[in-house]
Amino acid sequence: MQPDKKSDGSGTTGLLLEEAGIFEQSSTGRKGLVFENSDVASLDPGKVFGKLGRENAATLPELAEVDVVRHFTRLSMQNYNKDLGFYPLGSCTMKHNPKIANRVAAMPEFTETHPFQNATEVQGNLRLCFELEQMLAEISGMSAITLWPAAGSHGELTGMLMVRAYHSANGNPRRKVLIPDSAHGTNPASAAICHYEIVTINSGADGTLDPKAVEDAMDDEVAAIMITNPNTLGLFEKNFRKIADIVHAKGGLVYMDGANLNALMGYVKPGHIGADLMHFNLHKTFGTPHGGGGPGAGPVGVTLKLKPFLPLPKIVKNGDRFAVIEDEPRSIGRINSFFGNFGVLVRAYTYIAELGAEGLKNATSMAVLNANYVRARLAGTYNLPYDGPVLHECVFNDKFQNEHGVKTMDIAKRLMDYGMHPPTVYFPMIVSGAIMIEPTETEPKSVLDAFCDAMIAIAKECETDPELVRHAPYRPFRQRVDEVKAAKDMCLLTVS
Repeated sequence: MQPDKKSDGSGTTGLLLEEAGIFEQSSTGRKGLVFENSDVASLDPGKVFGKLGRENAATLPELAEVDVVRHFTRLSMQNYNKDLGFYPLGSCTMKHNPKIANRVAAMPEFTETHPFQNATEVQGNLRLCFELEQMLAEISGMSAITLWPAAGSHGELTGMLMVRAYHSANGNPRRKVLIPDSAHGTNPASAAICHYEIVTINSGADGTLDPKAVEDAMDDEVAAIMITNPNTLGLFEKNFRKIADIVHAKGGLVYMDGANLNALMGYVKPGHIGADLMHFNLHKTFGTPHGGGGPGAGPVGVTLKLKPFLPLPKIVKNGDRFAVIEDEPRSIGRINSFFGNFGVLVRAYTYIAELGAEGLKNATSMAVLNANYVRARLAGTYNLPYDGPVLHECVFNDKFQNEHGVKTMDIAKRLMDYGMHPPTVYFPMIVSGAIMIEPTETEPKSVLDAFCDAMIAIAKECETDPELVRHAPYRPFRQRVDEVKAAKDMCLLTVS
């Protein structure tokens, strides 16, 4: 059903209430809770924090409990989430997370343990971590795993610290890291933090890496190449093995960004095609919650030659017992407190154990099938800058719609009127006006058809009524805002 073209701006189909800002609701002396007098002395912030406590204490709104509850409940009603509907963000892999994983993570046997407990008292926790390491090693073809990084980007940083440690141990940390223009944006940032010079390698005409371009850039000062595979165009780097051989011949290492492992799992083991190390995004591939500022987990797998440099602590098995090693002379040391974000690791373990080897392979098949179905239905309606079969995601752009004065952002905004969350836009940056769609393996055909029907209807609107699309959306609680102005001309509230 085509949505209404106009709206009076008062809301959508539900009763969504407007409210004043949280500071505007503040009333001096209003409190949420009132406790009886206590014999415990009041805390003087000035004595505890000195000048900071006396002069720079935060000025917070004064509200009753009902004000706070209503404020955050309204915000939750206005926020979109994966449990409400389709979330086709390319690259981010926003898929349904099975609730059994949350149930297992909430078991008191896990929640009531503490990282300061003696290893003899948390044998079950250590066993779970040890077995999860083995699972990820088997899936990836790597020799050893660390579970402690707190996110995919943190996993990248951990990996690049090991790259530096490895080369330093061999007498030269080297200066450069090669990164394709189709890589995730965090790759160059992770390498730069480790004081490497970034050398960009341009993709070939087919959207994948040309071994000749890598060979021309490769020398004795290149520490590693970081390859996102499949890349951000959704394409498998078919020359990965050949490129790995070129890099290895000059003593370099091959880092594979494993964020898109959900397109390879069960079919390709990165360690078997030349990768020396890689990170896993547990939220993208193994069903743990995504985003919201954390917690997350980005384990890293390495081949045998990098194993001594893994971060601490290390869990080892002695007979049927598990112990923790806190000392390893070549280790890069701790990169997180305790045993990482353990609750996330429990969820990933549950997901893998529930699906098993065949289930994981089937999840990959469905992710690839869904992406290619969307690509086939929208091809011709939207332009495909790189035409050919994809893996987990497909990238279109606004070339056809530009002929009618409509841009990618207009299409994304109009999609909201059809009750759909927009896909990723303007990424990867090597595609002008990119529209990046990843349906994931968890969506049924009916949802994909509804999404494609909406995209096709919008494309028709671009031809017949482009002005309508350029001013969308009309139905959401907030209409179009000026994102550029919001980013460059921020209005920060100052409370005296």
